[in-house]
Amino acid sequence: MQGVFLDQDTLHPADLDFSPLEAIISQWKYYETSSTASEIIDRIRQATIAVTNKIALTGSILKQAPHLQLVCIAATGTNNVDLEAARRLGIAVCNVRGYCTASVVEHVFALILALTRRLAATSHAATTGAWQYSPHFTVPDFPCRELAGKTFGIVGYGELGQAVARIAKAFGMTVLIAQRSNTPNRPGRIPLKDLLPLVDILSLHCPLTPETTGLIGPNELASMRSDALLINAARGGIVNEQALADALRRGHLGGAGVDVLSQEPPRHGNPLLAPDIPNLILTPHVAWNSREARQYLLTQVAKNIRSFLAGEPRNLVS
Repeated sequence: MQGVFLDQDTLHPADLDFSPLEAIISQWKYYETSSTASEIIDRIRQATIAVTNKIALTGSILKQAPHLQLVCIAATGTNNVDLEAARRLGIAVCNVRGYCTASVVEHVFALILALTRRLAATSHAATTGAWQYSPHFTVPDFPCRELAGKTFGIVGYGELGQAVARIAKAFGMTVLIAQRSNTPNRPGRIPLKDLLPLVDILSLHCPLTPETTGLIGPNELASMRSDALLINAARGGIVNEQALADALRRGHLGGAGVDVLSQEPPRHGNPLLAPDIPNLILTPHVAWNSREARQYLLTQVAKNIRSFLAGEPRNLVS
């Protein structure tokens, strides 16, 4: 049997232990991210098992891999693999779930605390002379806010949303959960349009689907409090990025912490990359990538492979 890892470099492999994979299959070929379909086809042509994080495996590519039995997605999202084509070709596809919950939750609250405590501005004041020449023991120009007593809204109440809710409650916040559109009313859920004016912080944890694309647009941002924060560590397309940039510039929103963009990497620009947007913290899709999360991801990929070879497949999506 031969295994291929098509984009090992996306996991920052230098600090990871790949022995869980190598204990199952002795023959592995590790590649950096491929840029062309012909490259990918060459790399999976003889493979029995292929691991991909973000490399796209289209139907036309999968047809060129006659020995392929299993595709392991080293992530939760499955949009980079043609699942219908895999079914037709008899190729099983599995993903990994819940591997980065702690990492994402910590990043969400790092963004929230950085914004509410105004860490960038206060650190700058401490190192550029404002503190040294202040007539006071402090620099009182940057009043901050506490989380205790605030209202925290969550869109998407799966594993991540629930984990974020637990930490929000630990900070003494009241948690409100958005009702999924086009679903029956559930106790404790609030329609999004009713939730938005109530929250001090809105955190997004839903998948990107046709239903959620552009979910937070100009109207939704306008209905939020002018001092509210928006946190997006889900998917970039959920938020209208131009509308968010405009709202921050106009002061119609207190701030935003964004870890994801609609196109990644943003080679052709993005409204949120402009240098004049106030109260925005933008990070390059790194919420998931603690060392612990990446190592656990590898362990779960190995477990998926072992289970499949034992005739007891797990986490199948196709």
